Parts: sequence; C-alpha cells; structure tokens
Amino acid sequence: MRDPELTVLVTVYDKISPAHLRASLASIHSQTVEPADIVVVEDGPLPAALRAVLDSSPDLRRFSLPRNLGASAASQRGLEEVRTRWLARQDADDISLPHRFERQLDRARALEVDVLGAAVLEFDTDPEEPRALRALPTTHETIRRYARINNPVNNPTLLARTDAIRAVGGYRNVPYQEDYDLMIRLLGAGYRFYNLPEPLAKFRVTDEQFTRRKSRELTASERTIQRTLVASGLVSRPRAVANYVARTAYRRLPATAMIAAYRRLFHR
Repeated sequence: MRDPELTVLVTVYDKISPAHLRASLASIHSQTVEPADIVVVEDGPLPAALRAVLDSSPDLRRFSLPRNLGASAASQRGLEEVRTRWLARQDADDISLPHRFERQLDRARALEVDVLGAAVLEFDTDPEEPRALRALPTTHETIRRYARINNPVNNPTLLARTDAIRAVGGYRNVPYQEDYDLMIRLLGAGYRFYNLPEPLAKFRVTDEQFTRRKSRELTASERTIQRTLVASGLVSRPRAVANYVARTAYRRLPATAMIAAYRRLFHR
C-alpha cells in the first residue's frame, strides 16, 4: 500500500558504499506503507557502482548536482521536487524498519503535529547487531528545551510537513549541522514536535563520524547554530556563548574520549 501524501528524500554522494545504499533503498521498498514518491539527489558525480544501484532500484525520481556541494545543498535541491504534504528523510546508508512510515504517519496525523521523529538503533558494521538505542525527548516542551543544547530529532527518522520546512526557508548551508539548524527554525516558528520512544530506524555510527566533528568547518557552523538559537528565542546570548564553549570543547577531546562522552550522553 502507498500513501499518496508521503515523499522520501535520499541524498547520496560518492563515498557511500553501494551495498549500504542498496540496503537503505530496499528498506524503503519493504515498508508496510510505501511512499508515493522517492526523490534521490546525487550530490556530485557518482562512481559506476553507485549509479548501478540507483539504476536497478524502481520508482526513483533522480536529480543530480554538477559537483559535490554537501548535504545541505543536496537536501534543498530535493526539497524543491517534493509534491506531497509529508516529507520523510532517509540517509543513504541507514535502514528504516518495515513499519516506520506507517507508524509515523498514523501518529503524526493523530497527534496533529508538524514534525515527528523516533528513536534509532545504532550499529557499526552489522545492522542485525545494533549496539545501542538512541532515544530523545518525546513531548513538544521537552523537545524544545533539549533543542537548546542539541538536535532534538534523530534525522534518519525525520517526518515533517513539507510546507512547514519551506515556510522557514528550507535547508541552509550549515555544514554537518543543517538538520539541527532546520529544527531550531521550525521550533522558533511555533511548529509542533513529537518524538516516538520506539526505534524505527537503524543508524550507522562509525569512528570516522567523530573525526569529522573536529573540522574547522564544523566549528564555524557552531557559531551559526548559536546565533539561530538566539534569533529563534530558544536561548539567551549568554547561554549561546556557554553552549559554544561547551560544544567546541567537546569536539576538541581525543577521539576515544569523545566517543565515550557520546555514549554516556545518548545511549540508553
């Protein structure tokens, strides 16, 4: 069964494993409620093996960027092509559980919310052997408070009203934090949130992701995040400065210490 109000947006770039992309797309096609549309944005030229996976997957609407511009530009390009009321995100190397879309659409409609996420099962190499549960605050008010310090929605489970995303300006160029930036602006504009406590996706977490968190580009993005928090009325300027210091200090930890801190903060 397909839901005529749902589009899934997937962005893919040349570093994604073909096997991971194949599994991710298969999890979309295996849903108890499938989307009406699957929009795939190729973020720059892809190697032949990735193109072959996309060529063999049915019912994709594909769009390409001339060069690798990053997740924010690719996401915004995909947003331009969405024709349905609801937009779901799917990372190109993550896996949605078979009932994800059915469960999320039912709850979003019943609760009359604009943005709905869920918990995720984190894994490294084998999705059949998750190593941790990452669950975030559930109610709108607890989500709003949590957004002062971190992204309040697990992006591989994001379901949101398309018109809400467009109303706040869509995806902006905030490298590695474009999803958090969008959630802040949606909260600041008064849109209603909810997170399901149950896991509805399997999220790939590798040591390489922690290495990327040390980049200068991410440090610059943090300044944008804190300015957006202030502009959206979620934090005061002094709190934004404290956030910036704390989050920058976290990223300067040795990789092993950073991973240990991450597990203490997010794993259940």
